[in-house]
Amino acid sequence: MRCLVNQLLRQLFVWSKNVKLIYLSFFKLKTAVQQLKILLFLQQLTFHDNFTNEKIRSDVFILVIARHVDEIYLQSGDGSSKISATINAPDTAHGAHALVNGKLHFFGGGNSKKIARLDDCTLNELTVRLNKERYRGHAALSIENGKKALICFGSQNGFSRKLKTCEIFDGSTTVSTFASVWTHTLGGLWLYKNLPTSVGSIIFAHQKAETLSATGWTSLPDHPKRISGHSLVALENQSLLLIGGVDMGNNGADQSGIWQLKDDNWNQIGELLQADYYGSAIYIGRSIYYFGYLSGAIKRLDFNEAEELQSVSKIGNNPGDNPLDIFYLPVLFQTVSNYCI
Repeated sequence: MRCLVNQLLRQLFVWSKNVKLIYLSFFKLKTAVQQLKILLFLQQLTFHDNFTNEKIRSDVFILVIARHVDEIYLQSGDGSSKISATINAPDTAHGAHALVNGKLHFFGGGNSKKIARLDDCTLNELTVRLNKERYRGHAALSIENGKKALICFGSQNGFSRKLKTCEIFDGSTTVSTFASVWTHTLGGLWLYKNLPTSVGSIIFAHQKAETLSATGWTSLPDHPKRISGHSLVALENQSLLLIGGVDMGNNGADQSGIWQLKDDNWNQIGELLQADYYGSAIYIGRSIYYFGYLSGAIKRLDFNEAEELQSVSKIGNNPGDNPLDIFYLPVLFQTVSNYCI
């Protein structure tokens, strides 16, 4: 009996920070009634935490914008609903995106110097232009508390000319900033230790990681693989996650690894349910939502309060008869449940 109770307590331990003290004093209690009260209390904590997490996820809605605007939908965080949405916009293929002053902006793509802003349910092209043509493979990131966007890398004329340059957009103007040492086409752009960071590249197939400070780009530890086509996500603990991608050092082998750069060390902390690349990810309320391209699957990576990976689950699939052609690097935007429906 004591072994069974001990096992139950160990399972319940992960759900509450308060359980440790309860667990240590459990067998000091003299009566079975006292022990039963503790067990019932632990069960209530577990139920409350599970209910709270699911309630948070059911309140999450993500606008998913595909490369063709007729395939746009709202996805709930718990996977229970998928609702079609309508946006008046041209083709958004190959464009990078970032929030500036709370508005979703698109940069480059087919119209390689274009900057457009999503106003309500219409994508409006602005008169201001990018300084450099950025046709594909570039990335954008909100910086300075969302007041500006950093746009870097990419290519001109297909992949024939690779860019190391970066520029900053403040909502009305663009200015050039430091160029990186390496090109990072399809290497992503996110925060590590609160500084913009990129990893790998499909061009030159390298594994270099670089970070941008006030004085320019500096090197970080190499990723273990010659990686590209992955998704980068920053955690609140200032670490950086790299999800999926392809290993250009292994004939472009599809990757399922979930890697973490923390304290200047790379470690693999988990696996996707299947290999994937050219997807997109967004971090909301201790969960990362990853919308895959190769698999077409929508996966949720759940973390605890210490931001340790707890589980990976599938919560749905991208819609359409041929999602592989449509959901290449989809745009993800957290919004309300009735946005543009």
